[in-house]
Amino acid sequence: MTMKALVYHGPDKISFDDVPEPKMKAPTDAIVKVTLSTICGSDIHIWHGGMKEVEYPKILGHEFVGEIVELGDEVKGFKVGDRVAVSCLAYCGECFFCKEGFYAHCTEPSCGCFGVHTPEGCQTEFVQLPFAQNCMYKIPESLTEEDVLFVGDILSTGYYGAERAKIEPGDTVAVMGSGPVGMCAMATARLFGPSEIIAVDMNQGRLDAALKAGIADRALNPKDVDVAATIKELTEGRGADRTIEAVGAAPTLDLALNSVRSGGIVSTIGVYEKPFELHLEWMWYLNIYLSMGFVPMNRVPQLIKLIEKGKINTNFLITHRAPLNDILKGYDIFGSKKDNCLKWVVTPYER
Repeated sequence: MTMKALVYHGPDKISFDDVPEPKMKAPTDAIVKVTLSTICGSDIHIWHGGMKEVEYPKILGHEFVGEIVELGDEVKGFKVGDRVAVSCLAYCGECFFCKEGFYAHCTEPSCGCFGVHTPEGCQTEFVQLPFAQNCMYKIPESLTEEDVLFVGDILSTGYYGAERAKIEPGDTVAVMGSGPVGMCAMATARLFGPSEIIAVDMNQGRLDAALKAGIADRALNPKDVDVAATIKELTEGRGADRTIEAVGAAPTLDLALNSVRSGGIVSTIGVYEKPFELHLEWMWYLNIYLSMGFVPMNRVPQLIKLIEKGKINTNFLITHRAPLNDILKGYDIFGSKKDNCLKWVVTPYER
């Protein structure tokens, strides 16, 4: 049996192909029918050759929800037919790094990020989940699939950025980059009680969306103002207490470093494609703390609870929706930031 999938064939080469349906490989596996998935910024990085470690051909995609259609004997607490949100990471839970909480560095060969490492991605009809019990979570009856669609990647990543920033009540927080990850960082930063959240981006439409959604209190566009100077003016000359970099580029990280106060924290969660110069000579003098890293995906249950209690709502990010049949169009629109697209949601293939 075959199914449809978006397949990466090398830098700037993607196609919508017929591929074999996945099969169970171990009693710890599950097969999930994808009911909703998304196109992520890192998928665009891969498409354009920015992540050299991705071997091809590879089915892309790592942010999805679905329905269990087959279940291994060793997977407990789930049944066929359950709706589940799926982590972007499959991990064994037993190796050194898993026990340390760094699940992205799991040493089990079958594990890793869906659509990046060994597991095939979710921009398709069915996905095989290794060590399924570790990477899937039941969707509460009170929530829709859209409500929890982003917990498996961008919402967890945004929360990780806010958590690593160690935000304290009353802090001023500036988020460099108002794409979907940056907006998730803003939405979750609010949970820590900052006095003001400042959204920064060169795309005015995204800044307007952040203000409209209530996840930012103020928006600054580098096209219009000197962002670092303005933030210092707003904070009695000090700078933001915490800055979060959510793009993965030298200019935005430099802006985050230049906008934070002495003794402040910079948390970067962007995906970097290229090396660049980091000015430790003045970072050292200012006692800046720099935090970085791949999201460990250990907060999904808590995020689902927060969504269920109305503390987080990311549905405003869904600006475009189309069946899997139209995913190449989605890559063009989302990848090129056309039509004010925040998130392109992929619905099931229409035969």
